[in-house]
Amino acid sequence: MTAHLAQAGGVIAAFGLAALLVAPRRDARIGGLAAWALGCLLLAVYLAPHGHHRLFAAAAVVGVILAAAGAWIVVRVPWLLAVATLACVPARFPVHVGHAQANLLLPMYGVVAVAALALAWELFGDDRRTRELGPLAAPAAVFVAWEGLSILWTKDLRQGSIELLFFVLPFGLLAVALARLAWSRFWVLTLYLQLTAMALVFAVVGIVQYETREIFWNPKVRVDNAYAPSGWFYRVNSVFYDPSIYGRFLVVALLATVVVFLRRRADPLWLVAAALAAGITWVGLLVSFSQSSFVSLIVATLLGAILAWRKRSLFLIGAAVLALVVAGVGSPQVRHRISGKTSSSLSNLTSGRSTLVSRGVKIGVHHPLLGVGVGGFRKADAEEAHTRGGRPSHTTIVTQFAEVGVPGLLIFLWLVVATLALAFRRLGAGFAGSARLAFGLAFAAILVHSQAYNAFFEDPTTWALLALIVVGVRADVLVPPEGRT
Repeated sequence: MTAHLAQAGGVIAAFGLAALLVAPRRDARIGGLAAWALGCLLLAVYLAPHGHHRLFAAAAVVGVILAAAGAWIVVRVPWLLAVATLACVPARFPVHVGHAQANLLLPMYGVVAVAALALAWELFGDDRRTRELGPLAAPAAVFVAWEGLSILWTKDLRQGSIELLFFVLPFGLLAVALARLAWSRFWVLTLYLQLTAMALVFAVVGIVQYETREIFWNPKVRVDNAYAPSGWFYRVNSVFYDPSIYGRFLVVALLATVVVFLRRRADPLWLVAAALAAGITWVGLLVSFSQSSFVSLIVATLLGAILAWRKRSLFLIGAAVLALVVAGVGSPQVRHRISGKTSSSLSNLTSGRSTLVSRGVKIGVHHPLLGVGVGGFRKADAEEAHTRGGRPSHTTIVTQFAEVGVPGLLIFLWLVVATLALAFRRLGAGFAGSARLAFGLAFAAILVHSQAYNAFFEDPTTWALLALIVVGVRADVLVPPEGRT
């Protein structure tokens, strides 16, 4: 019975959020928000551990009171929602949900609750805004609806419920709330300074960890460090659970500074400060030894150079390709795997991920129309490999193909292409154009990073960037050319 409630909850919440994204009438949007809340409640009931019901109820009451107070503040100072979102991005904790484990951004769900109540407050008032995500509203709505519908045939209902309740549904609503922000140069600068300061602090923590050979949270990384092929190789995770997510955060911060170099060359004070911040952040990224983060930074930086310098960027592209080759040959891990001491197969060179990708593609080929359902990859992989326990996917595009089939893959590509096209469309020379370039490069970096680590839609930064790109485009439309500074 509870399984049917979870399936109903996933579909109701997903279609409610889709209505909130695209419905033109206020009453339909209110109904969509109510359906989102009801569906999330049903999923929470399904996932809640047995016992301690009074404790959970008391916590819910306290949470609603605090969220209402936060909503009252956010309605009056809307950009504080973006500040709070950025502040909570690193706060990811490993949590057992039933028999499954997930790294959840627990404080972020408080921010989502604030956003939901603030949105309800405005919808029940005289607010007439609709389709806040603009050109991205339709692909985002279709994506959310198809993901939610796939819970009806998922191979792993519990993992699918976790995926919807803790990632797609809350962060999708957060994107709607953030897209309602009115453009503000002051608050965008505030976000940049906040991002840079956070990255500096996290980088310093990572550097200290590297020097002291002591990390937090993650026992698996400790074991990997103990068996590293070189004494100087020691991965750190700063305050994050996973070194790759730590690296991803620093990459986003570095790309914002890259845009300062590319677009604000006439401001020497900004350049000096940006260079100092980038230097320390780069060292912090280096000791994460996150290959996916390095690749995403290089790809996004090259993309930024192409957009800013056009033909003059060709030399930089050649230098970057050469640097990648040298870095690959110089890596002790790569040399160890191709030196003949171990198998030189592609699977070994990629730590088994190429084999996982090939199995994921086979899963998609075997279920092309519907896929194996949201969250169903691990169980389907176990069946494909004929083992008792499967592995989670590390490649977002393969995950989409395997879990939601060809339709889901096409919807994913629609959303990605529409987002990148919107981000880089007619970039102006002013501040709004520079900000939109930074948002687009960060989105591109996360997209590249997620092809080796996954966690694309599971990252609230992805959804926040969707919203901020739309806010930046709205600024270019509304602000006259002489005012774009």
